Amino acid sequence: MNWHIKGLLFENCSCQLICPAHISFKNVCNHDRCRGHWAFHIDEGRVADVMLDSLNIVVVFDSPVQMYSGNWTQVFFMDERATEPQRDALEMIFSGKAGGPWETLAKFVSNQLTTRIVPMEFEDAGKTKRLLIPDVFETTVSAIRGSDGDKHAVLSNLHNVIHGPEHVLAHGKTRCTDSDFNFVLQKTHGLYSKFSWTG
Repeated sequence: MNWHIKGLLFENCSCQLICPAHISFKNVCNHDRCRGHWAFHIDEGRVADVMLDSLNIVVVFDSPVQMYSGNWTQVFFMDERATEPQRDALEMIFSGKAGGPWETLAKFVSNQLTTRIVPMEFEDAGKTKRLLIPDVFETTVSAIRGSDGDKHAVLSNLHNVIHGPEHVLAHGKTRCTDSDFNFVLQKTHGLYSKFSWTG
């Protein structure tokens, strides 16, 4: 099955800037666990004849201090606007069953919780990205200014399986009150990039 997907990826976790695991999963994170999310707004995507344009999905995770050791717990929050075929397509991609970058990340997950189908409000305000799931999840990621005071600070020579080639450094704040995940982050590690995957 041929598929492609591209759009905006933004993340926030409990580490300080920069999350050591963003450089390598073999590095040790800053606290006893790494808790956070990857949020995605799909600009364009297709799995076979199923279009995925404009949909959102959030992957919330909890991992050991060394992410490479595996034993992650994660859950998908999926946009309620998605039809059943679109939900199935997104599950295939983000579970790694369709190949692509998530086939690699899925190897670290030992506890995949039942997907939540929820209303989502997404906003891209230039240097600030936001996503809200009423009463459950709220995140804001804001770019850090570069040395010239105008452009944002970036990482541009770092291999990462899911991010695009240029990672914009940011501070994030997240509140998650899901039944299986309950944490609050404030001014911790954040990033965003434009991603593009195929399988």
